[in-house]
Order: sequence, then structure tokens, then C-alpha cells
Amino acid sequence: MTPGERRASGSLATIFAARMLGLFLVLPVFALEAARYPGGDDPARVGLAMGIYGLTQGILQIPFGLASDRFGRKRVIALGLAIFALGSFLAALAPTLGWLIAGRSLQGAGAVSAAVTALLADQTRDEVRTKAMALVGASIGLMFALSLVAAPLLAAHIGLGGLFAVTGVLALSCIAVVFWWTPPEPLLHKNVPRGKLSEVLAHPGLLRLDVGVFVLHAVQLAMWVAIPALLVQAGLPKEAHWHVYLPAVLASFVVMGMTLFPLERRGYLRAAFLGAVALVALVQAGLWWIAESPSVPALAALLFVFFCGFNVLEASQPSMASRIAPPHARGAALGVYNTLQSLGFFAGGAVGGWLSKGVGAQGLFAACGALMLAWLAVAWPMRAPGARSSAEEVLADEAQAT
Repeated sequence: MTPGERRASGSLATIFAARMLGLFLVLPVFALEAARYPGGDDPARVGLAMGIYGLTQGILQIPFGLASDRFGRKRVIALGLAIFALGSFLAALAPTLGWLIAGRSLQGAGAVSAAVTALLADQTRDEVRTKAMALVGASIGLMFALSLVAAPLLAAHIGLGGLFAVTGVLALSCIAVVFWWTPPEPLLHKNVPRGKLSEVLAHPGLLRLDVGVFVLHAVQLAMWVAIPALLVQAGLPKEAHWHVYLPAVLASFVVMGMTLFPLERRGYLRAAFLGAVALVALVQAGLWWIAESPSVPALAALLFVFFCGFNVLEASQPSMASRIAPPHARGAALGVYNTLQSLGFFAGGAVGGWLSKGVGAQGLFAACGALMLAWLAVAWPMRAPGARSSAEEVLADEAQAT
């Protein structure tokens, strides 16, 4: 990477990390803490308070992505972060569960993921794009692991309201990063057409990736409906679950760095991508096999393999989406991509809970495995972009494949 690419990757990964740390900090303790609010005795409303963030996030990703194509990435990112901070402070001061729901909803309205990813794509070359996206993915994974350790300790001292206040402060600090650390965004020529949603939705390569990101995050969240209970059943108390999660996440980053980047340089990105999809499918089969009699070592091994596949997909999918999207429609393309990601979280939580209740953990993992195999079939005709492939070349390849 050039110095400018390292600066762009570091600053935008920091924005993602700070924002996601704020979100992840509340998740491990949200259900328990929210039950203490007036109105918190209704599990359905507590679930709504937890999930409405993903719903508003999904609805507004495309408008924010389109706006970043038209008005500039940094302006849109700063606006979204300000809205996210406002929602965080509203949630911090919420006297009732209803106000907490309003704060969570406003948090989700700051849907800047597409604009941040598009800005990172604007400021990195194709041949280092996956590495830049992997840095973002690694920062998110580290924040998730850190939150599992820190959230219970912080909640005991400052409560759920304090955690939301920390989230708001982190969001405001991200605005400073946007303007004072992130390199200036490239200027689009006045004669370059602005992206259209119809153009993005007609692109077969982007549609494959959109399907993939929906499936991946639906399966991820559905898995975590059952995984904590299996760990408890295996004899590991809830406060010690991070002993399994943290090593699995950290070790998987090492494996990703040793496999994905060398394979991409040698022209095997497609093989790495499809292999990662198959790997996550195999993990579902393993979880199905041990669900009736789980053990901590078996679960730890399967979660390590899951994160190996998941991290490869988290790094390679947005990289490919940014590379095959027409540059003038990159914000729109990543808006659709991030919308499907948010909707995948929403569907995974809702359907995963329903499956767990109706058919048990084994039925849940069987459904997740079938969904991963369906994605593998959809993704199989894909043509991964080369280091210097243009969007038009990839589109031509995709058209031939279909």
C-alpha cells in the first residue's frame, strides 16, 4: 500500500471500529438491562428495542449510498455519524423502554456503512482493495471480541445508559477522524453520470454478492441464537464464553492473512471465496452433528473454522463489490450491499429464533447448512475481478457465465 492508502485504510477502519464497538458494547447486556426500564417486562418490546436498529439501518443504506455518490462521501458520513450520536444520547437518557426504542431507531438512521466502504474503495487501488477491506473486517472482529469482555464490566459501573453515552462520544470522535485524518476524497468529474439504482440492480455480479451477504449474516446471527445455549450445555458458564470466542476470532485473523492475500495475488480469489462458503456450510454440518451432546473443545474448534471462513468472506465480498461496481455508482452498489447485510441480520435473528423454538438446534443448523449450499450454487458461476479488471470486463464475464 502507498502511504495515502495506508492512511485511508487506517482512518476508515478506525471509524468502523469505534462505531461498531459502541454497538457491540450494548449487545451482551441489552436484554437484561432493558428489562429494568418501565415497560421492560414485555419480551416482545425488548426484542423490538434490540432489533429496530437493524431495520432502520437496512431501510436507509441505499439512500445514504446514493447521496454519497451525489453530494460527496465525507459530508454524508459526517451527517450519518451525527444522527447516530444523537440516537445514542437519546437512548442514554431514555426514561422508559419506549424512549429506548426511539433512540435505537435513530441510531440505525445513521446508516453510513455504504458511504464509508465506498470512500475506502475510492482511495485504494484494486490490487490492494481486499487487504484494505480485511483491515476493516479485522477491526470489527476485534471490537466484537473486546465487547464480550468489556461490556459486563462497564455495565456494572455505568449501566446501559452509560454504555449508550460512550457510544455517542465514540461517534462524535469519528466525525473528527473523517475531516482531520481521512485523506481528501477524489473529485468526480462534472460530466461523469451519477449512479442509478436500476443500473446496480441489473448487474448480475453485484446481485450474486448481495445474495451472499444476506445469507452470510442471516446464518451468522441465526447461529448465535443457539451457540450460547450449547456452550452452557457443554458446561461453560456464560461469563466465560469469551474464553472460546476471543481465541477463535484472533487465530482466524492469522489464518486469513496467511491464506487469502497470497491466494489473491496468485489469481485464486474465486477459489478462496467459494472454499470459504463451503467451509461455513461444513461448520453447520458439524454443529448439527454435535448439537445433542456438545463439548467445549468441539464447539471451540468449529467456531474457529467458522471464523476462518467468515473472515475471508467479510474481506473479499465488499472488495469485489467495490471493484466490479461502476465507479460513478459505487455508493449505490454498496448501499444495496449493506442493505442486504442489515436485512440478513434481521432475518437471521427472527427466523433463527423461530426455528430454534420449533425444530431445535439441530433443525436450525440444518436450515443454515442448506442456505449456505444454496448460496454456493448461486455463487459458483462468479468471475472474480483481477487486480486491474474494470467493471465493464467483469460485467462481460458475468453475462457470459449466465
